[in-house]
Amino acid sequence: MTISYTLKVADARFAGFSKLLFRWKGSIYKLLYKEFIVFISLYSIFSVTYRHFLSREQKLLFEKVATYCDKQTSLIPMSFVLGFYVTLIINRWWNQYTNIPLPDQLMCVVSSNVHGVDERGRILRRTLIRYANLSSVLILRSISTRVRKRFPSIEHVVEAGFMTRDELKKFESLYSDFNKYWVPCVWFTNLAAQARREGRIRDDVALRLLMDELNRHRAKCSLLFHYDWISIPLVYTQVVTIAVYSFFAFCLIGRQFLEPRAGYEEDKIDFYVPIFTLLQFFFYAGWLKVAEQIINPFGEDDDDFETNKLIDRNLQVSFLSVDDMYQNLPPMEKDKYWNESTAQPPYTIATANETHKPSFLGSTFDMGQVQQESEVELKVHTPLLNRFLNVAASPAISLKNFGRSNRGVNLLRSRLDSSSSNCQPTEEFDLVTPISEKDSENEDQNRPSEPSSPSVILKALCRIEASEFQKRDNPC
Repeated sequence: MTISYTLKVADARFAGFSKLLFRWKGSIYKLLYKEFIVFISLYSIFSVTYRHFLSREQKLLFEKVATYCDKQTSLIPMSFVLGFYVTLIINRWWNQYTNIPLPDQLMCVVSSNVHGVDERGRILRRTLIRYANLSSVLILRSISTRVRKRFPSIEHVVEAGFMTRDELKKFESLYSDFNKYWVPCVWFTNLAAQARREGRIRDDVALRLLMDELNRHRAKCSLLFHYDWISIPLVYTQVVTIAVYSFFAFCLIGRQFLEPRAGYEEDKIDFYVPIFTLLQFFFYAGWLKVAEQIINPFGEDDDDFETNKLIDRNLQVSFLSVDDMYQNLPPMEKDKYWNESTAQPPYTIATANETHKPSFLGSTFDMGQVQQESEVELKVHTPLLNRFLNVAASPAISLKNFGRSNRGVNLLRSRLDSSSSNCQPTEEFDLVTPISEKDSENEDQNRPSEPSSPSVILKALCRIEASEFQKRDNPC
């Protein structure tokens, strides 16, 4: 049975995940405790043997071997090998779940396009959707141990109502060396074509829609069959398993606490229990056990897919959709918000605070207003810089002119001279005569180049600012 804890982690709270550590069913403790006990037992045997049953010469030899093993275990790329392998397993596991055949879309198409309130129409709809469920039962019976135990033979499928006796005879008369899960899909297509000829399906568009949904259903059955057929390469699984087991086999000797003597100063503290080695075993071996559990999710582990429950659900809802719900509609009436221009569903007391939150209109919705406020603040606090920006935006002084010649700097110098000689405020900054690009290029070719570095421009700005302060201190 799949272990669900979604409700427990619906809200982030203090020690939210920590409360999940005390569960047993579906936990890593249940999955790993046997290997953990074996590792601790073997480590204890080596430790007791080294401490009490070896002679002095044997202890020296054991210490050399332990030191060598401890240094060489770092050469095994545990994180890389395990990380890539588990990622591959997780992706494969999720793809298998998303490809479990469900009849939801197909039953809606059958219910809306296969017409007839008489017994013939009812038999057509129920038979079509039963064929779809039969194909999913046959494929799940081939890949899932739970379904195989529930339907150990094809006779059990007949007794369960997925297939009639006549259909069983037809099914067994078709010889094939391969899995015949696709046979009910072919029956479906032939029966749909017969319904079209009888007028139960009104047009070819509806028939095409019905066939498209059936093909999607059949494609999922085919993918499950191929996932079961084509496994992850055995050599990769063997490499990962050997890497993990060999790593901790060497740790049994290399992580022993040695007697403190010359050359082994790092072992002066003897904890007897290798805490960090046990944690490392718990993480790496647990990682491997997770991959072992979900590499085939159609088994009987705690977190494997509940295929039998899916079969029961699919059959029940599909028959309900195409039979009881066919043309069985509630009466239409005006909705509650018929006379209201804006529909506003009510909130309970528990959710009343959500009404005070503004609706999200986009991350850049308030960007224009913020930019206008910043521009106003810039004009208030830095009038001189604002005036210079206006000048720089004019066609007379552009980045192109600054990069080619010294005309922009000369223009600033001329304005500086005029502002220092006249005490009256001038408006020349806003009345600059545009300079044509053609004339400026001709003048630049005949004029010797002058340095136009940013320092010159900065000095000119400083002189303008100084003249502004002089005018404020000594007005005419």
